[in-house]
Amino acid sequence: MAYRVELTQSARRDLDSLLPEIFKRVDQRIRALALDPRPPGVKKMQGPGGLYRVRVGDYRIVYRIQDRILLVLIVKIGDRREVYRGL
Repeated sequence: MAYRVELTQSARRDLDSLLPEIFKRVDQRIRALALDPRPPGVKKMQGPGGLYRVRVGDYRIVYRIQDRILLVLIVKIGDRREVYRGL
């Protein structure tokens, strides 16, 4: 069963600010999350909120899975050194 993927406003800004070659790779990974929100290599993040992260080279996609309504909500996209700030 496919999940619906939505991006927060800040995640949409993060995505739009990426260089074209990085944008393409991140976009492909986001689309793949609709089919498998817990792919090999995904990590559940510590702390409250039930966030997950997946690698795309030096970038990370941070997201929340809502299984009851089949939704993947992308919360943040960014460089691995900075993506975790403010979560």
